[in-house]
Amino acid sequence: MTPVKPSPSTPSRPAPWLWPFMLLLGSTTLVVAWSSLALATGRQHGWVALLAALEAAWMLRLGGMPAGWPRGLLAAAATVAMAIAVQWIIVSGHIGAQMGMAPWEAAPKMGAFFVWTLSRLANTGLDLLSARPSAAACAAGRALRRRPVPRRCGGLSARRRPAPSAR
Repeated sequence: MTPVKPSPSTPSRPAPWLWPFMLLLGSTTLVVAWSSLALATGRQHGWVALLAALEAAWMLRLGGMPAGWPRGLLAAAATVAMAIAVQWIIVSGHIGAQMGMAPWEAAPKMGAFFVWTLSRLANTGLDLLSARPSAAACAAGRALRRRPVPRRCGGLSARRRPAPSAR
C-alpha cells in the first residue's frame, strides 16, 4: 500500500461574482453608520468620505476584483454614491423630524434640488475639503493596487555572493 501524499495547498481565491455583494454590504453599512453619526451629532462629518473611499477600495479588493483602473473608478463611483446617499438621508432626517416623519419616510418626498441646496448650506469648508479628494484618491491610487513582493529586500538575496576579498 502506497502512502497518500498530501496535495500542495493552493491559495484560495474569492469567487469572481463576490465583489458586487461585498461592495453593496460595505457601502450600506458605511452609509448607515455615517448618517447615524451625522444625525446624532448634528454635523455633516465630511471626513468620513475618506473612510468611505478606503472601505470601497478594500471591499473590491477583498471581493476579488482584478486590480487596475476599473476597480479604481468603481471605488470612486461608490464613494460618490455613498456621499450622495448620506447627504440625502441627513437632509431627510432633519426635515422629516420637523414634520413628524422618519428619514426613510421623508426621503422619497424630497427633490434633488432641495437636497442640494440644504446640503450646500450645511456643509462647512472642511467637510468639502475632505470629501472631494477622497473619490479622486481612489481613482488615482487604482484602489489599493496589489504589487508583487520584490525578491530582494534592501539588497539582500537568498543566493550566496563571493566575499569582497575574493572578487
